Amino acid sequence: MRRGEGVIATDILYWIDQLEALLNEGVRIPLTTKVVIDEDECLNVIDQLRVSIPAEIKRAKRIQQESQKFVAQGQEEAELIVNRAREQAIRMIEEEDLRTQVEERVNAIIADAMKEAEQIRQGADAYAMSVLTDLEARVSSLQRTIENGIAALRRDSQTEDDSAPSS
Repeated sequence: MRRGEGVIATDILYWIDQLEALLNEGVRIPLTTKVVIDEDECLNVIDQLRVSIPAEIKRAKRIQQESQKFVAQGQEEAELIVNRAREQAIRMIEEEDLRTQVEERVNAIIADAMKEAEQIRQGADAYAMSVLTDLEARVSSLQRTIENGIAALRRDSQTEDDSAPSS
């Protein structure tokens, strides 16, 4: 008396109701709690219960296995997500460490370049000072030579004027 998938529980309850109806319809023996029932009908209901109960148990086991399978799949997916997140966090930390190392290296290179530029500027200033000081000394020497030449020419010119006859 199977009615299809999904109605096994209804079958069990139906047959339990039938068994209860058999007991209620049975003839009571006076002054006892005993009941006389139709044995064939009772055995028929028991047979139907035997058929329905294992099917229901199989269905329940199948549902339980499927739910365990879904739980296992969910756990696997959760583990995959956690592992991906962990790997991404590690990559981000490694990238941050690398970024920090690069920034430190860049800052060191910039500091070295600025120090070297300052040294070059100081060297250039010292060279320029040396060249200008040397030039100043040469110009001063030339200035003295020029002044001495002019003074000599003036003396010679005055001596000639003084020695020339007056008219």
